[in-house]
Amino acid sequence: MIGLEVHVQLATRTKIFCGCPVEFGASPNTNVCPVCLGLPGALPVLNRPAVEMAIKAALALHCTINPSSRFARKNYFYPDLPKGYQISQYDQPVAEHGWVEVNVGGVKRIGITRVHMEDDAGKSMHEGFRDSATYTYVDLNRSGTPLIEIVTEPDIRSSDEAHAFLTELKQVLQYVGVSECDMEKGQLRCDANISVRPRGAEKFGTKAEVKNLNSFRFAKMALDYEIGRQVKLIERGGTVAQETRLYNPATGETASMRSKEHAHDYRYFPEPDLLPLQVTEEWLSSIRSGMPELPAERRQRFIADYGLPEYNAQVLTSSRALSDYFERVASVSGDPKAAANWVITDLLGLLAGREVSESPVSAERLGELVSLVAKGELSGKMAREIFPKMAETGDAAAVIVEREGLKQISDSGALAKIVDDVIAANPKQVEEYKAGKAAVLKFLVGQVMKASRGQANPVAVNELFVEKLK
Repeated sequence: MIGLEVHVQLATRTKIFCGCPVEFGASPNTNVCPVCLGLPGALPVLNRPAVEMAIKAALALHCTINPSSRFARKNYFYPDLPKGYQISQYDQPVAEHGWVEVNVGGVKRIGITRVHMEDDAGKSMHEGFRDSATYTYVDLNRSGTPLIEIVTEPDIRSSDEAHAFLTELKQVLQYVGVSECDMEKGQLRCDANISVRPRGAEKFGTKAEVKNLNSFRFAKMALDYEIGRQVKLIERGGTVAQETRLYNPATGETASMRSKEHAHDYRYFPEPDLLPLQVTEEWLSSIRSGMPELPAERRQRFIADYGLPEYNAQVLTSSRALSDYFERVASVSGDPKAAANWVITDLLGLLAGREVSESPVSAERLGELVSLVAKGELSGKMAREIFPKMAETGDAAAVIVEREGLKQISDSGALAKIVDDVIAANPKQVEEYKAGKAAVLKFLVGQVMKASRGQANPVAVNELFVEKLK
């Protein structure tokens, strides 16, 4: 039985309760003020864009937005938590009761218990200093960064389902523009609660929490290890301790960190410096009207409207930027299926893992190239020779075609002479074709394509051979 708690950094310019900038990589302790340093007398002021992003995320996860929610103090001591408490939400979160669908051997719905807002702590640094063995250094730049925490129901049954959930969740959040979800920058972090029980048992087993999983691959590996550890422990007659554990990628094992806290250990109480958050129907409607099409909806539309296979639709909706790029190529070219093949095979091959925003060929230029093929002005072979030249020079396909004399030959008079020459040069193959060996026609067409440097229209050439060799 697996439940996940996913912390997502919201893509605001400033922190959740003050005007300090949110900036990755800034010099330590430079983006701070009395509020995020937790100095006495400093009062928090709620960041409105952060609230709107939290609501967008919740809507994308099919949650119910609560018209009234409130912040609470979650009291605990860490060296990088200068206030001595975190401002979070406890019994009245901003949103509840959502879901995400995953497909692991079949479609399954993973329930979302709640989405709540909170501020991040600072960062304790244990490496990179001469005296790291003696001291811990604290950077408070991250303190006060706006987060949402997404808590799932214990609906996940395997590490594969957890990986699929995290992948879909990241994609949805990126689509609606609430977070970049860059795990290397700490913008998406995951805690996993795992318990096991005998098949058919109704009562949950004791859960252990694995904290701060900062990659999907490590999350999967940590879950597999922890499931195996608990099963072996119980089968040997032992009991699982309710505790917080850490995953060590170097050993592939989890290790005990501390006993697991209960809610009462945090001494939650309503945050006295912040009013309850009221979300009016007008405000909610305004946010809802600005929501983009979600990945699952876009996949279904690509399949229905463009006739794409499910795999192609899946690839093309892997990011909002790639989806937008494809739709522009499809619109300019007028041939969505060909556009999909060009984007998936040629464009992604050219990018070699880079983002589509880094493409040296714009969607309009690629659409024009695909259009030339669709109109019979270029063969597919020639188009694939032109595409790298477009990337290298930045020129349009038509410019390269004109400059290098690569336009496809479709004129029957010009083609007829080449066809006659090929017939004269290959009497043996001509006789085989006339004797009923139809496959020989491909060889003859290939000879024309070779003689014309790939510029002959293969459809027109095929028709000429059939006519002349009746």
